[in-house]
Amino acid sequence: MLRIIDWLKRINNGVAIAAGLVLLACVLLILIDILLREFGISFGGSEEISGYVMASVSSWGICYALTEKAHVRIDVIRNKGKAATRSIFDLIALAATSYVAVFAAYHVIPVVEKTLKRNSLANTSLETPLIIPQSIWMAGWIWFAITSCVLLVCAFGLMIKQKHDQVNNMIGTETE
Repeated sequence: MLRIIDWLKRINNGVAIAAGLVLLACVLLILIDILLREFGISFGGSEEISGYVMASVSSWGICYALTEKAHVRIDVIRNKGKAATRSIFDLIALAATSYVAVFAAYHVIPVVEKTLKRNSLANTSLETPLIIPQSIWMAGWIWFAITSCVLLVCAFGLMIKQKHDQVNNMIGTETE
């Protein structure tokens, strides 16, 4: 199970690096567009592209945050319990996260299907085929659902084996 978690972390680290590079490229595009406007030139559409990038990066970024235990949790009661109690609270929190991830992924798919069926284009000067940014966005939500469910199954397996320290290392919270 720990190999699976390490594998997920490596993938999500790569995703985070790729997302960071895409954000950096987006910032550069916007800066160049702003500088060129001083000379009466503009790419046009940099704000549209940055919107697509933000939606895509956020859907993929939550996967990285999950494997790095960076999601915000209120852990006042959790921290007062013993290792087994903390593991139960961690599993409840991850089950809730998994539910939200699966729910979101499930509801994103019909949006992308409708876009594909209608060959929808953005109502902008770029007329971007919306299937491109929406597919990237959808893939991020699906990956988040997969990541959270795999973590949940692995954490549950470790809890059954009463390996509470490993559960804490995998899905617990970092306390102040």
